Amino acid sequence: MGWFLIFFSVTFFFPGLISLIYHEPVWPFIYAEAITLVTGVLLVLLVKPEREIGYREGFAVVVFSWLAAGVFGALPFVFSGHLGLIDALFESISGFTTTGSTVFESLEELPRGLHFWRALSQWLGGMGIIVLSLAILPLLGIGGMQLYQAEMPGLTKDKLAPRIQDTARILWGVYSFFTVFEVLLLLAGGLDLYEALCHAFTTMATGGFSTRTASVAAFDSAYLDYVITFFMFVAGMNFSLHYRFLKGDLGAYFKSEEFRFYLLIGMAAVFICMFFNYIYGTYSDPSLNFRYSLFQVWSVMTTTGYGTADFDLWHPACRYLLLILMFFGGMAGSTGGGVKQIRFLILFKFIRFQFRKLIHPKAVEIIRYEDKKIAESIIQAILGFMALYGLFFVVASLLVCAQGIDLITATSAVAATLNNIGPGLAKVGPTQNFGWMPDFSKLVLTFCMLAGRLELYTVAILFSRSYWRGARKPTWRF
Repeated sequence: MGWFLIFFSVTFFFPGLISLIYHEPVWPFIYAEAITLVTGVLLVLLVKPEREIGYREGFAVVVFSWLAAGVFGALPFVFSGHLGLIDALFESISGFTTTGSTVFESLEELPRGLHFWRALSQWLGGMGIIVLSLAILPLLGIGGMQLYQAEMPGLTKDKLAPRIQDTARILWGVYSFFTVFEVLLLLAGGLDLYEALCHAFTTMATGGFSTRTASVAAFDSAYLDYVITFFMFVAGMNFSLHYRFLKGDLGAYFKSEEFRFYLLIGMAAVFICMFFNYIYGTYSDPSLNFRYSLFQVWSVMTTTGYGTADFDLWHPACRYLLLILMFFGGMAGSTGGGVKQIRFLILFKFIRFQFRKLIHPKAVEIIRYEDKKIAESIIQAILGFMALYGLFFVVASLLVCAQGIDLITATSAVAATLNNIGPGLAKVGPTQNFGWMPDFSKLVLTFCMLAGRLELYTVAILFSRSYWRGARKPTWRF
């Protein structure tokens, strides 16, 4: 944790530099960097390091590192005087978990340094702060695989290189390549370098923080809409597929059964939205209908959360479909949130398997994924995850509703934060914000963002009594 905070303190330099360039106050970032650095140094100096990090410690390091990033990342918002403590924590956690929910009513009033910090926080959180630390700081390589598995606890953890540090570097290399590529295309579309960087950071992170209150709709550009849609689609895919494609395996994408499922679900949703938007007169122009439907479907399903249209005004069937897509999320190994496409794919295979067993009880059936038998333990893990996801959703929705918030707003706010999307429906829709909500509701939703980003189990396990039984205590140097 100490070494993590020392590394993390360096990130405040970049928004501070932006503030200097645009002649804005730099001291909020200087104070934040100093406090973070001193805290990290004290931890390193005072605590005697363990020789080995086990799974128990790996989970703790991941959760507390994300929490620390949110807490220390909130300091610039507080020191600049724009937000109070709870609002700043909400905004910061929303950034690092790539959720994109905001408490700000008017983004145009914010200084550029803070805008850049919001975008940078999402970019860092997109591929995972711990993975970044493993790529740059070999000091954290002790027990690295434990940290990597706790950071990415999904079904597919493609180890692209023998050493975890090399795997992390490969992932960040691919991530950076697409970020630079998007920046160049956004510059070609008329954005200045600052705007292009901010939107490329938050697109590849599937975060959705924008420099404009109206989000991407403020640019009113079909070119920019299609460019950002493409990169949202890319960011919602498994990054190991990108790596294999860039290495020369041109058929890497369509060899993946999860990718084919991801593409099918997304495009089917696009055409369903287009149908209802055309039939009910939302968009009479077919080109606009396709452009807005395509953008919003991929924005929601990849959990990016950008807006080019107020989909809260669309037909109820479209709104309900988008709410469902919030849970689907991106592919495993992507920067997207949600339940993940592969879990739904295997769940549907299991449902079909159950139907066949009912019709042909004596038949020998095997559930396969990419021509390989799926172990029963994986199916049990998926069913358990779905049950836990449902429990989180129900309890969090109840807690938010208990604050007097209407049902649609409360449930969509929980869906938007638990799945790391950003905007929900009704009072937290694409043209609204979360600033008006009671502080208790913001804390509940902040917890949902953190739990959703770490896929529930990593956070939930810390509330288990058996986890803490026999846990090692830190050894102080003095």
